[in-house]
Amino acid sequence: MPDRAKSSILIFIILILVSLSLAGAGFYLLQKEKMKNFSLQEELDSLRIKQNAAETKLEEYRKTISQLEARLKEAQVNIDSLTGTLEQESKEKQEAQDQVQQLKTDLEQQKGLRANLETKLLQAQKDADKTQAQLKDIESKKVKLEARLKELEGQIQQAQAQPESQEQGVELGTIVVGSEGSGAAAQQKAVTSLEGKVLVVNKDYNFVVINLGSKDGVNAEDLFVIYHGNKYIGDIKVEKIHESMSAADFMSAAIKDTVSEGDRVVRKTK
Repeated sequence: MPDRAKSSILIFIILILVSLSLAGAGFYLLQKEKMKNFSLQEELDSLRIKQNAAETKLEEYRKTISQLEARLKEAQVNIDSLTGTLEQESKEKQEAQDQVQQLKTDLEQQKGLRANLETKLLQAQKDADKTQAQLKDIESKKVKLEARLKELEGQIQQAQAQPESQEQGVELGTIVVGSEGSGAAAQQKAVTSLEGKVLVVNKDYNFVVINLGSKDGVNAEDLFVIYHGNKYIGDIKVEKIHESMSAADFMSAAIKDTVSEGDRVVRKTK
């Protein structure tokens, strides 16, 4: 009996020791598990914190991306606007270059026109100088002609003061009357057969001076026939009358090449 009790007690003690060992082991494992759980909880909390931080950063990134997208759109709009402005400026630049080229062309044309005008002006100045010289020459000829007219008029007046000719035809001034007839018939012949001669031929101004004037009964626009000997030269018309002479224009331009001083003139009857 005592041995069985001892054995039981020993077994009980062993069981208790085993139980204590198991309990200790279990407690150790439990503490260890709790430590693991605590560590895992800490890691989980850390991960959550990191996740929250990551989510916060992600949200920030999303906002940043949204802002960047907005700025990108704005930049694209600006780029499109700048592109349009650049194209417009390029177009305006091209138009400006075309205008500059056109202005250069116009300037060259203006230079050509100016040179042409200067040439024409120089030629006009030369023509004016030439005309002025011609006017001076004409004025000189006019003075000489007027002097010649006065001289001729004096000669005619002097000739009229001389005794009448002894020839068959009696010359009264510049009126030639034949020896035949008298009275009214003679007067009629004097009117219708008024004759004289060419004193001066001016080919530059297409007129002649004849030795018949107002005292001979010459009127403005009277027509006279010019004869060189018995050859018909042409007709002239009286334009200006003096007392003893008259100026008459050629009725034809060809007359000036054939008329000569001393040619006979006869008034046409009306």
